[in-house]
Amino acid sequence: MKNKEYRHLIRPLHGELVALQEWVKSSGAKICIVFEGRDTAGKGGVIKAITERVSPRVFRVVALPAPTEREKSQMYLQRYIPHLPAAGEVVIFDRSWYNRAGVERVMGFCTEEEADQFVQLVPEVERAIVDSGVILLKYWLEVSQEQQTLRLQSRIDDPRKLWKLSDLDLESYTHWYDYSRARDDMFHFTDTGWAPWYVVSNDDKKCGRLNIIAHILDQVPYEPLEHPDITLPKREKRHGYKEPRQPLHWIPTPYRGSSRKG
Repeated sequence: MKNKEYRHLIRPLHGELVALQEWVKSSGAKICIVFEGRDTAGKGGVIKAITERVSPRVFRVVALPAPTEREKSQMYLQRYIPHLPAAGEVVIFDRSWYNRAGVERVMGFCTEEEADQFVQLVPEVERAIVDSGVILLKYWLEVSQEQQTLRLQSRIDDPRKLWKLSDLDLESYTHWYDYSRARDDMFHFTDTGWAPWYVVSNDDKKCGRLNIIAHILDQVPYEPLEHPDITLPKREKRHGYKEPRQPLHWIPTPYRGSSRKG
């Protein structure tokens, strides 16, 4: 999809996300959105597209770092529970408790016994989350082998993207089918009636973002935003105010907007 078409299509969706935000604030709704997927599947871009026009005080993104030694000794889900939404919040997990069923399992950061125990227990935890009134949406972003290769190579070649590349990404790249088996096993146990997995083909990132936002809006029973008739009030009069003579430290302006005549 071309950038011009994408910008045209996402504008009304952003307006609807603002309407959803206002409904969440007024109704006290609680929404939790989980994004998982293969490396380079585009989770960060989707989250940025969702949050770029809404308030970070309502839409909160959670991307937890590697667990500390203390957190490793806790019940596995314990460090995620405090981040679940309260009334009037939308919480987006950029990777979530499903790390255990994916990265940790494939890369050997947990035992097979621990991974099996996780997929057996997590459906009941998610049932409790949903029963508490949380709207829980789980998205798996899928990408083809060819696209993953192109995106990883782009990270290697582009200095703006190099920070996205980790040693773990390179090691994970060799485990395509191990990740496929882990994903299939995770779906088998955790794709439930109360918390289903929604799978997104994200080879075209722009289309994927539009489709995900449209789907989120379809899953939440929000009300359309009423546009009030607002007129800017008049500013106060100068009443003798004068600009101060104190010299100000203006920054250099090597970049200037172009002025066109006519």
